[in-house]
Amino acid sequence: MEIIEVLPRLSLLRFPVGQAYLWRDDDVLTLIDAGTVGAGALIADAVTSLGFAPRDVRRIVLTHFHEDHAGGAGEFAALSGAAVLAHHADAPFVRGDAVGPPPLFEEWERPVHAAVAELLPDPSVPWVRPAAVVEVTGGDVLGFGGGARVVSVPGHTDGSIALHLPEHGVLFTGDAVAAAPDDGRVIRGVFNLDGERAADSFGELASLETDLACFGHGGPVRQDAGAVLRAAYERDRNSDRF
Repeated sequence: MEIIEVLPRLSLLRFPVGQAYLWRDDDVLTLIDAGTVGAGALIADAVTSLGFAPRDVRRIVLTHFHEDHAGGAGEFAALSGAAVLAHHADAPFVRGDAVGPPPLFEEWERPVHAAVAELLPDPSVPWVRPAAVVEVTGGDVLGFGGGARVVSVPGHTDGSIALHLPEHGVLFTGDAVAAAPDDGRVIRGVFNLDGERAADSFGELASLETDLACFGHGGPVRQDAGAVLRAAYERDRNSDRF
């Protein structure tokens, strides 16, 4: 796992598939997403290497239920005592009460998804499920980053969320938006449950005032992110994908 400093108070934790973020408010940390099954110990080691203890992470906020974002949440919650938060529509899948619906793939996405799946842990390895999941919804304000607003961005999953920190000009998009692996171009996220709703959610995020945008996949946009997202949304809106 690679640790990348994005801001003095923000670190990106990059896994073979996907990534998570650690946000620091003084001596209190928040983890946004939690990697795949098996990532819990890796996250604990990363926290320690940054000069903190796992118990300093008070909350794990999941942008959606997919394995590469939620698979390590239960493991790290057990190590740290952190609360796990997820949108109410995705919370049953995080808890393991039900199996979440698969994406509705566009044809070109199928070979891409198959290649990504090769990098994921053995699917027979069971998840460690969180002991409890705190359910959130769009419009909620969470107690970190000067007030992190939960933005509902359905489409990738029904319960996908983004987190907007207006005080710091920071946006965590989850998989609603991504940076393309070949050239870093900002695009609407792929492997969606509902492409039209995902496009609308892209537009919602593009309307926010943002300096720094952090994605579930790909490098962040570190400057004038709002303008970059708006330009990307307009390209998407006028493309055959829309």
